[in-house]
Amino acid sequence: MKNLFLIVLAVFVVALSACQPAQRDLVVYSGRSKSLVDPVIEKFKAETGINVEVKFGGSTQLAVTLIEEGDKTPADLFWAQDAGALGALNKVGLLQSLSNDITELVPAEFSNANGTWVATTGRARVLAYSPERLNAVDMPSSVFDLTNEKYRNRIAWAPTNASFQSFVSAMILEFGADATRDWLVGVRDNGAKNYANNNAILQGIAAGEADLGITNHYYLLRAKAENPAFPVEQTVFAPGDIGNMVNVAGIGKLASSKNPAAEKFIQFLLSQETQIWFTENVFEYPVIDIGAENLETDEIMQTAPTLDLEALDDLELTLQLLREVGLL
Repeated sequence: MKNLFLIVLAVFVVALSACQPAQRDLVVYSGRSKSLVDPVIEKFKAETGINVEVKFGGSTQLAVTLIEEGDKTPADLFWAQDAGALGALNKVGLLQSLSNDITELVPAEFSNANGTWVATTGRARVLAYSPERLNAVDMPSSVFDLTNEKYRNRIAWAPTNASFQSFVSAMILEFGADATRDWLVGVRDNGAKNYANNNAILQGIAAGEADLGITNHYYLLRAKAENPAFPVEQTVFAPGDIGNMVNVAGIGKLASSKNPAAEKFIQFLLSQETQIWFTENVFEYPVIDIGAENLETDEIMQTAPTLDLEALDDLELTLQLLREVGLL
């Protein structure tokens, strides 16, 4: 009788185990490039034993894909290069509210109002310049000053670059399409030189092709890490100027996802160890306090304009404007 009881018990345990759902892969759609985030993903996999499948692409492209897939998407998380792409998904109800355990990890300005996404890192727009050819009295106090004659044929910009386009979206949001069009035309007609991306802008300034350009802050930090003598410096415009906008990379959980590993992954991204890694290796700003005094995060936030980053979701208007003025 005892043996029969043990056999029945064993069969029951096996059957119960079979009914338990297996931990499925975590599926992430990433607008962040593989070279930047793959080390973090691999570390998460190694530490948790959770497999992560990643679909890489442009943030806007992936947002469109997720909207098309709707609740049939295999994605659990959308990790976007900018807040506007997350805003587009939030607007159509494709993101679910994150737990308080996550949203309370970051300051209020680094999550949206209904808590469906949080920032993972920050990046600031800055003015890169040649210290040999531009001194303090020559510096523009506003990005709008770049239309002035004194900067003719001295400016570098990257109209086809996604970070520049996010900046244009912010200008439209704050000043309207007409004022933004006037600025684009003014800088274009002031002899601005077109470059493919932020790195190319820095190389152009270093080579003497331009004297100043608008970029994201971390590109110069990376260049200086490789070559401390790289002949370019960077600064910011006057406090509150739209040229100082701070955008964020951020992450949200799809409304259709029931995968508990999704929030574990977000918490991992917001851990002090991961935030330090991003700061030291990608040179972006942390969104939590990591105890470092040399990051200038507070200073940058004090000079940044106050923007609803989630509202920067109308990329089509931005692209239309850039086409109208011949920059695309």
